[in-house]
Amino acid sequence: MFNLVLFGPPGSGKGTQSENIISQFGLLHISTGDILRAEVAAETPLGVEAKKNMDNGELVPDEVVIGMISSKLDAHPEAKGFIFDGFPRTVAQAEALDKLLEFKNNPINLVISLEVKEEELIKRLVQRGIDSGRSDDTEEVITNRIKQYHEKTAPVADFYKEHGKLVSVEGIGSIGDIFEAISAKIEHSLA
Repeated sequence: MFNLVLFGPPGSGKGTQSENIISQFGLLHISTGDILRAEVAAETPLGVEAKKNMDNGELVPDEVVIGMISSKLDAHPEAKGFIFDGFPRTVAQAEALDKLLEFKNNPINLVISLEVKEEELIKRLVQRGIDSGRSDDTEEVITNRIKQYHEKTAPVADFYKEHGKLVSVEGIGSIGDIFEAISAKIEHSLA
């Protein structure tokens, strides 16, 4: 089994490249947002717990999210592996995810960080806002989202770097060229 975390700041191309990775390598997509919505809709015990937090405007506790991820992994024992999207976002979440996956004898194999300069991120996100009609994609809001990413999520890269699992890929260029660079990193890790 091959487990991959793909991360980078908002606008770095994670969504686009996740789709390409899923298609090329046959990994199952684990999106914590999708899992939360599905568990709440199915009214599972974890979903009921999560809904209480969400209804109160609180973040869903890490242990609840980890429980949901565990259930998702258990539901797909035949999977070639998983690509994690939107998780982990903090070092505490990375540590919890590592413990869960080590318990299941399926550790994170590779963490790919998409590197894009801030000016390019802002340009992409402003354009995406214009294309989609989203009113919240102003330069000020976008700059704050990128700042939050650097403060809260960037330390996760350091965590995985210390464990020898982090590689960086330049996230500027054509979608095909970026995917080729990502594929080379995955192929090297699989070898």
